Amino acid sequence: MEAAFQLAFIFLLITAAISDLLTMKIPNWLSLALGLLFFPAAFLAGLHITAIGLSAVAALCVFVACFALFALNVMGGGDAKLLTASALWFGLGQGLIVFLVNVAFCGGLLTLLILLIRWKSCWATDRGIRLPPSLSTAKKIPYGIAIAAGALLAMPQLVIVA
Repeated sequence: MEAAFQLAFIFLLITAAISDLLTMKIPNWLSLALGLLFFPAAFLAGLHITAIGLSAVAALCVFVACFALFALNVMGGGDAKLLTASALWFGLGQGLIVFLVNVAFCGGLLTLLILLIRWKSCWATDRGIRLPPSLSTAKKIPYGIAIAAGALLAMPQLVIVA
């Protein structure tokens, strides 16, 4: 059963990344499903109520930081919600740190890649290749891709696995 929850975790993250890539939006239902799915997964994995509470504290800490970044117009609301819901799965401790470092690293690589694509976008469009606006003309970075990649790389740190 644990594997089914991990597959759902993967599916929701990949769906969020694809949505962000194609539309520059992460639907609320994806973040909500990811957050709510944690609780039955934790229960079935036999997590103690204290560990579940610490996961909620981790998510709250991430939410506060993301809300501040959203208020400063540094981060999108969908990214903030997805990062918060994902943090719930990593708990308060080393798993959360590994996850956030992975997200930061993937975000840096994603930003460099998108800047390169935007710099050379005429090369693709001259050859009839249609790029999503998130890659060619948008002013922001579809950071949901980095959040999903960072979470997938950190999956061994999930509290339901450890």
